Amino acid sequence: MVDVILGMQWGDEGKGKIVDYFAKDYDVVARFQGGPNAGHTLYLNDKKVVLHQIPSGIFHEDKINLIGNGVVLDVVTLKKECEAVASFGVDFRKNLFISERTHLILPTHRALDKASELSKGQDKIGSTLKGIGPAYMDKTGRNGLRVGDILDKNFTTNYIKIRMKHQRLLDNFNFQEDISAWEEEFFQGIEFLRSLKIVNGEYFINEKINNGMRVLAEGAQGSMLDVDFGTFPFVTSSNTISAGVCSGLGIAPQKIKEIIGITKAYCTRVGSGPFPTELLDETGDFLRNAGNEFGSTTGRPRRCGWIDLVALHFACMINGVTKIVMTKADILDSLQELKVCDSYTINGKETKHIPFQMNKMDIVPHYSSFKGWGSDISKLTTSSQMPEEMKNYIAYINKYLGVTVNYISNGPGREQIISV
Repeated sequence: MVDVILGMQWGDEGKGKIVDYFAKDYDVVARFQGGPNAGHTLYLNDKKVVLHQIPSGIFHEDKINLIGNGVVLDVVTLKKECEAVASFGVDFRKNLFISERTHLILPTHRALDKASELSKGQDKIGSTLKGIGPAYMDKTGRNGLRVGDILDKNFTTNYIKIRMKHQRLLDNFNFQEDISAWEEEFFQGIEFLRSLKIVNGEYFINEKINNGMRVLAEGAQGSMLDVDFGTFPFVTSSNTISAGVCSGLGIAPQKIKEIIGITKAYCTRVGSGPFPTELLDETGDFLRNAGNEFGSTTGRPRRCGWIDLVALHFACMINGVTKIVMTKADILDSLQELKVCDSYTINGKETKHIPFQMNKMDIVPHYSSFKGWGSDISKLTTSSQMPEEMKNYIAYINKYLGVTVNYISNGPGREQIISV
């Protein structure tokens, strides 16, 4: 049996903490897509740790953690992450496994990412410059190297062949930066990767399922960044929705049971692209500062706004969400008035549908207003303790989405979650 946890907004919904919270009920935690552009933040003994590629179940030493074939892997980042995990006393070599079909991010992928973004000028996508897009392009172009390839004696020769192809593209961009230091780190990372447990991921995970083990599939980014269904072209390069679990881990659809969608009590976005409910005022600044809304991967300030139920309903639909976890509800504690977007006006017509291409349309959000609860909820442990105003806010969201908010995170701590 497989359950899925994924983001329903533009990423940064707090998935790391939620996966860590639920991991105790599972035997396997598996990442199914994305790369080191993800940043899943956990707090352990009041110490912050950010995971970019390793599944968020790594701190449960009795859990198996699998990096699936749908991920693109940066071996330099992986090495640093493993060292960080080890500093907490965790033996990552015991419970971390990597699918041999996982594609590698090469130093030249990073160079191509940077060169491409620089060439766009004002039209840039807002890439994290980690090489994710070019790595996925090589994957679909049948030109990449995979984790299993590092065990081939001709690996270095094969790398050089791809590097030469990439160099011609870099020459077209007139990219002059020396990447020799990147390559040195890369091959050190490759040696480190060879010391880890590389497995045939699809057989590995299906054997666990067939043996009655419970699997938690962990997504990166958010549904509105999905390469097919997100706010294209301002999206990531993978399928962030639940359908990506099957192709990113090699499991059949009927193996999936619960799909747990994560949303903030408000909304954020990093980088460029449409964001209908963005607040360019004091309230937006408040949400950013109170919520510490700065990218865990890039440090960039996040754009902030009210919760967008049109987008959330769309995400629930395409993912088949069965349960919702709402994070950062405590950030709204001191606001006297709360708003939720429940429709758009586009070209003078009201709609509750996500349009084909948001960035080419003038979208005016329509809001419903709610009285804030005006009290500190960070110490609450049960839903019966929730203020009536908070219950009203949640009830409206439940009715609109047709899916229930089952858990509410009311602080950054591991145990600060209310079961509703």
